[in-house]
Amino acid sequence: MSESLEKVREVRELPLFPLPLVVFPGVPLPLHIFEPRYRQMLKDVRAGNGMFGVSYFDVSKTDIDRPPVGHVGCACEIAEVQPLPDGRSNVLTVGIVRYRVESYVDRDDPYLVGEVSFFEDAPGDDEQLKNRARAVTDLFERIARAVRTINDERASLPQLPETEPERLSFLVAAAMEMDMEIKQELLEVESTDERLIRIHNLLSQAVESYEGRARIHGIAKKNGHSGQKLDLE
Repeated sequence: MSESLEKVREVRELPLFPLPLVVFPGVPLPLHIFEPRYRQMLKDVRAGNGMFGVSYFDVSKTDIDRPPVGHVGCACEIAEVQPLPDGRSNVLTVGIVRYRVESYVDRDDPYLVGEVSFFEDAPGDDEQLKNRARAVTDLFERIARAVRTINDERASLPQLPETEPERLSFLVAAAMEMDMEIKQELLEVESTDERLIRIHNLLSQAVESYEGRARIHGIAKKNGHSGQKLDLE
């Protein structure tokens, strides 16, 4: 059993925080807690095991009042809490492991509580995963270099855990700019190999655009200093 599953081994019910975003295992999530029901949830969670679930739910795109039974979310662990004088809190959490909501628990709590089951990716072929991870890392680093050029940044490129394909897939999925629905699909995939394939396809579609913008940005900067006309034809 992995360390992540060991943490939730005794957990059957989980307070749920529906948000219009997707959280992945191993990825930090800062939150600002201000609604009274979630202030209560934070208080209860801190008095318990320090964990709650974040479920993707965008109220602007549905007419239901909660995520459907069967949906997949990510359990988060509280790492740090900064209470504010008016009762609000800034909270730093970290994703731990994915869950599937089997049913909702009927309690008097002002927030949702789900009966959940936890899961991780199925085992895959180590050599194949290593190759997939290397290919994804190469594409991601190309895009990161292009973004750094576009934004005139000099910071070093992020270090990716290429030798940990599952963790790599979550970190890259979290960092990519894409619709939340696509991120949710990646969260639900139960195969590291399949997730890396999908991420590779998405990065492949984006890399030329980013590198093209970076080239134009570089030419424009030189043009500004040299006085030469920028020809984009």
